[in-house]
Formats: sequence, structure tokens, C-alpha cells
Amino acid sequence: MLRLRVPLILASRSPRRKALLEQIGLAFEVRPADTPEIWPEDVPPGEAVEHLALEKATAISTSDALVLAADTVVVLEDTVLGKPDGADHASSMLRRLSGKTHTVYTGLALMYGGHQTTRHTATSVTFAELTDEEIAQYIAAAQPYDKAGAYGIQDDLGALLVARIDGEYTNVIGLPLRTLYHALRTDFPSLLH
Repeated sequence: MLRLRVPLILASRSPRRKALLEQIGLAFEVRPADTPEIWPEDVPPGEAVEHLALEKATAISTSDALVLAADTVVVLEDTVLGKPDGADHASSMLRRLSGKTHTVYTGLALMYGGHQTTRHTATSVTFAELTDEEIAQYIAAAQPYDKAGAYGIQDDLGALLVARIDGEYTNVIGLPLRTLYHALRTDFPSLLH
């Protein structure tokens, strides 16, 4: 179990990030940062998700708690796939991902006591060839409208979409736990029990 010497604030309303932090035994408060997610132009995806995560952390920064923020995107052939705005958009995204390899990028930002650090993780995900029926069934069951790329690998049917991953599995869910642990150990060692 991972324990901190100071309170932790998760700057996200994502139930997946919440569940991942609970999985490793961290106590935390949820305080979503309502910042606009404006993708910086001409910036590589890894740097962009770090930038967006840092904006979120800065928005709720406090002197008496460690703030954790994250941002996740799916990139297919240099195109960023964010969250779909409905079933048709989700279906279109999943058709584009079908049979191809894309990259999931998650940026992390940690802030405490005037110190901040950012990291990002990239995981390659290869989708199986999907039929229109499989796509429709997945969308009906999962309602993936709050997920980058219109899917969640952890959903009941989400694992059936994926043929292979290369990299950190929890990154595909939205919070790379190994990367987070390394950032805490490296940049905030005095905050760990």
C-alpha cells in the first residue's frame, strides 16, 4: 500500500482514475479542475498532455496538499482523438481504430509546496478488426462518451476490442500508476511514508 504524509487531491472527476488510486491504497479528495482543454498547436502529444495536466493542477493548487492532475488522448496517424460527442462520433472513431495501432498518451502533473513536476507515458494499442455490429454493441453497452478514443480497455467489452498493447496498461485506462509512483519517488520522496 502506498501512503503519503500529506493530503492528496485528484484534479479529475474520472471514475477510472479514482478507482486506480484506490487500487494502490491512496487516500485522496476529488476536486475536479474545470479548465478548458485547448490542445496546444505544433506541440508533440506527450508535451501537450503534460501541458494540459499542469494547467489542471495549477487551477486547484493549494499549499497544504499534493495535487495530481492528468490528461489522456488517443493519437492515430497524427490525429488526436478526444472524447466523442455522441454515438455516431464514437462509431466513427472506433471504425478508424479498427485493425490499426494507435498510441495512448497520458500526461501527469504533481504540485506541492511550490514544487511541480510533469511526466507523460505513451502506450501502443492495436485494435482487432471490428465489425459494424461489434462497434454498435460496444457503444450500446459501454456508453464511451467520456473516454478518449471512444473506448475503455477496462470496460466489460472493452478488452474484446484490443488485440495487443505495448506499454503501461494503466496508462490506457487513464492513469499510468508506475509512472506516477516513479514521479513521487523521484520528485517528492519526503512525502512518501
